[in-house]
Amino acid sequence: MHKLLCAGHADVVDADLSKYFDKIPHRELMQCVARRIVDREMLRLVKMWLKAPVEERDEKGNRKMTGGRKSTCGTPQGGVASPLLANLYMNRFLKYWQITERGKAFQAQVVNYADDFVILSCRQAAEALDWTRKVMTRLGLTLNEAKTKLRDARRESFDFLGYTFGPQHYRKDGHWYLGASPSKRSVARLRQKVNDVLIPSNTGTWPEVRDRLNSILRGWSSYFSYGTRRLAYRAVDNHVAERVRHFLRRRHQMPSRGTRVLADEVIFGPLGVLRLRGVHLGTRP
Repeated sequence: MHKLLCAGHADVVDADLSKYFDKIPHRELMQCVARRIVDREMLRLVKMWLKAPVEERDEKGNRKMTGGRKSTCGTPQGGVASPLLANLYMNRFLKYWQITERGKAFQAQVVNYADDFVILSCRQAAEALDWTRKVMTRLGLTLNEAKTKLRDARRESFDFLGYTFGPQHYRKDGHWYLGASPSKRSVARLRQKVNDVLIPSNTGTWPEVRDRLNSILRGWSSYFSYGTRRLAYRAVDNHVAERVRHFLRRRHQMPSRGTRVLADEVIFGPLGVLRLRGVHLGTRP
């Protein structure tokens, strides 16, 4: 992604499909499945699974039923086969893009993960968006026009798969460059996961709590190991230190705020909490 932006594909279709899982048409989806599976009993089971009624709750907590025998579209979100089927149907769009040589026509490339995708183009993003809108309509899908945007990555940032891509500011000399960094939403989600571990009701031993915390931090840093991440890592370290200090102070009923006894050097040292800045600098495994 970053290399494509730097290579001149800086005009971006930041796309969003409206209720993708709910709108996948059964007939066309089963055609995709039948091209790969010839066992009639297996096809029958997939079709029955798509028709199974699902109990859901709306935003107000009210129960509602979706699906059922009369349903003609949608694959249950959360179902074990839904990601596979969703990818299978999305592949129709990607194949049509290749067959019609849209990459050459629009000097563009599609980058996708399941139904999340962006189109990176050299000055022909508007044409690529118009073509995509028509193809999605033919596939029975709809672009979310409120969230689908045309962006100039040289001047505007956009989020994709947890990263923010676009202009970055180099603090040492003030110059701007195209880069990638963990998005603010990704950092906020990690903070919430840290909070969920370090709650007063967590009565596990400190090694157990620490190991769970480190597992979350290590997994997050492994995914967000690309691009400019120093500021995000520092923000996470500060939050982790604050929450660990608060957690242990309450557990041991310390009268003070614990800033000396539980200084950052202690938390990320003897107490064994993973420090992302150390991961960034290569001083910690």
